[in-house]
Amino acid sequence: MLYIPIGVLFALSFVDCAKRGSPSGGLKDTLAPVIVRSTPENYSTNFDGDEIRIYFDEYIKLVDIQKNLIVSPPLEYQPIITPTNTSKQLRIKIIDTLRENTTYSFNFGKSIVDNNEGIEFPYFKYVFSTGAYIDSLQLNGTINDALLPVPENPVSVALYELNEEYTDSIIFSKKPMYITTTRDSTGNFQLTNLKEGKYVLVGLKENNNDYIFQPKTDKIAFLKDTITLPTDSTYTLTLFKEILDYNISRPSHTSKNEFIFGYQGNIDSLVLEPISTLPENFTSVTYRDAKKDTLHYWFKPEFDSEVTDSLLYLAKNRGQTDTLEVNIKNLFADSLKIGVLKGGTLTPIDTFQLEFNTPLQTINESLITVLDTDSIAVPVTTQRDTLYNRAKIIFEKKADQRYNITALPGTFTDFFEETNDTLNYTIKTKAKDDYGDISLTLQNANEFPLIVELLNTKFEVLRSKHISENKVVSFEFIEPGFYYIRIIFDSNNNKIWDTGNFLRKEQPEKIVYYPREIEVRANWSLPETFILN
Repeated sequence: MLYIPIGVLFALSFVDCAKRGSPSGGLKDTLAPVIVRSTPENYSTNFDGDEIRIYFDEYIKLVDIQKNLIVSPPLEYQPIITPTNTSKQLRIKIIDTLRENTTYSFNFGKSIVDNNEGIEFPYFKYVFSTGAYIDSLQLNGTINDALLPVPENPVSVALYELNEEYTDSIIFSKKPMYITTTRDSTGNFQLTNLKEGKYVLVGLKENNNDYIFQPKTDKIAFLKDTITLPTDSTYTLTLFKEILDYNISRPSHTSKNEFIFGYQGNIDSLVLEPISTLPENFTSVTYRDAKKDTLHYWFKPEFDSEVTDSLLYLAKNRGQTDTLEVNIKNLFADSLKIGVLKGGTLTPIDTFQLEFNTPLQTINESLITVLDTDSIAVPVTTQRDTLYNRAKIIFEKKADQRYNITALPGTFTDFFEETNDTLNYTIKTKAKDDYGDISLTLQNANEFPLIVELLNTKFEVLRSKHISENKVVSFEFIEPGFYYIRIIFDSNNNKIWDTGNFLRKEQPEKIVYYPREIEVRANWSLPETFILN
């Protein structure tokens, strides 16, 4: 009998040991939250409340709700959405006045996730109507980008009702009737719960997501013709950035002999006409800043701030005249400084350029010598870039060479008759085998002229060729790497890409991309065929 209690104690010792083990935690949750009920129910009609409650079967949390939530039609005041942490209940508090007989949809995007594993309850949409029925029409389409192979996601897509209140300028001041966004890089969109009527269709790649077009920061796309719902048609919109309307700002005095004028838009016909009294020998020169929308205005002689405290100018451009005032300060003068735009290693087709901080007036190219690796002189010509205040030193460059460039004193003379000291530069070129080439054959090219561009992976234009007939387009001396090719249909033959304008109902010039990224390898000649549809 003594063995029985001993055996029981021995068995209990194993049970006690089992209790000390760590729990396994069970199976990982892989299911999205499930809605148990809603108050009012989804797709309710005759809605006249200001609060909606949606109950889930597990705890949920909201992620980037302000970024994800789309209310259509947009509300003037954003609803209050809770929980702010975790809950089994999602609450929508409406603080705006709702329109009569209107179907509203609240699309939560990817903002609803379960609390434990972060599993999404994607693109949940709550719909109700303040009228007797739910509008059920829909509209489908695709967004493209004029300059990019794939549009940046997301893009807002808006419908403006074509009624007595509609004007083209409404996109600058009021939110649209309906709104949605593209979900992924395909650019596809779908507008749902729409009512019958005529509409204007617009796409916006916005900076601040307020559904108001702001040309300074936003891209726009639009359909030129109006849409009548219902429709089975699918629509394609192309995003572009407008050129801003011309505007010039009040100038500032930045150095003893320089004013700068900030501007936006096109200044090709800009004339600055001083209307204040000036010295008889007063003269001026201008050039543009290559990086900013700034016009540099240099003058001589300088003004004494104790005698002249301000000057007035008439700025005339494209039929617009502005009166501008600049306050005179007591400042130091700038002395001539010269920098290299691009040095080090150049390809044989690059041009060596210098940039100047004061206006370049003359170049004495007889004072410039270029010697190759064998110290043999290379013929040199020069060119003055008056638009951006640069000097081009032009000479034939061969592969696998080193060139020593010398500019003796007096080679460059600026607006104030200052000249350079001796300048020495060294550049080199790589061997031909270090580069690759692309030969592009065009098929189905029936419209000319065309602009063929080579771009890097940042979509910066590296090379460009304008062709007026179908021929093989070659790009040589390309650094190994990945590139894109695109073709611009230069319909007005001005050798540049022209963007669009919403108010003038102008679409951007058509651009097509080669269907894939191209890898260029060293010592490799790459034949490619571009089939234009």
